[in-house]
Amino acid sequence: MRCLIVEDDPTLSSQLAAALRDGGFTCDVAADGRQGEFLGSTETYDLAILDLGLPGMPGIEVLTRWREGGATMPVLILTARGDWTDKVAGFRAGADDYAVKPFRLEEVVIRAQTLVRRAAGHAQAVIKAGPLRLDTQLGIITRNGLALRLTAFETRILAYLIHHQNRVISRSELSDHLYDAAADRDFKSIEVVIGRLRKKIGEGLIETRRGEGYVLRTAA
Repeated sequence: MRCLIVEDDPTLSSQLAAALRDGGFTCDVAADGRQGEFLGSTETYDLAILDLGLPGMPGIEVLTRWREGGATMPVLILTARGDWTDKVAGFRAGADDYAVKPFRLEEVVIRAQTLVRRAAGHAQAVIKAGPLRLDTQLGIITRNGLALRLTAFETRILAYLIHHQNRVISRSELSDHLYDAAADRDFKSIEVVIGRLRKKIGEGLIETRRGEGYVLRTAA
């Protein structure tokens, strides 16, 4: 999943990015409110982590502009300890969850995974997709109870397809959620990885819709 981190503390933002990448996310980082507002309004993200005390533009205004502009990704706000007015203002502006500084990085990662999972319509930590199971907290995908040996890129592609099973995913949508803003989008690489995944999970699960994209078929 692709995440935007808007945090002006460089040490904290790098720690968050490293923890989220270990948790299966691709991360973009913005160091001030204006850059964060721009990225959140022009790029596609599965999640945003937004500090409310930002230079350039306050976090509440960033969130308000995102929502007014139609951005629907879940947003987890970062607040100072005991400042309940920030939490209230954040939820009124459209936040989905919050974490109070100082926090454990593991807690933020679990909250982030939960928000993404629920946004895709899944209530449980383990998502079922036919013979496949995705443990969103451990980042492990199994088939009929046996763990699949997947590369990090294969895991990201298959996890996205599992989150959105039985829906056609275009190549451009898939690339939007796989690569960060600075990366080169390579459709050929996606096609090669899809081919490898078919061999690892079994033929017939990932269907190619010519001119449309891919669909992980788990329902009749």
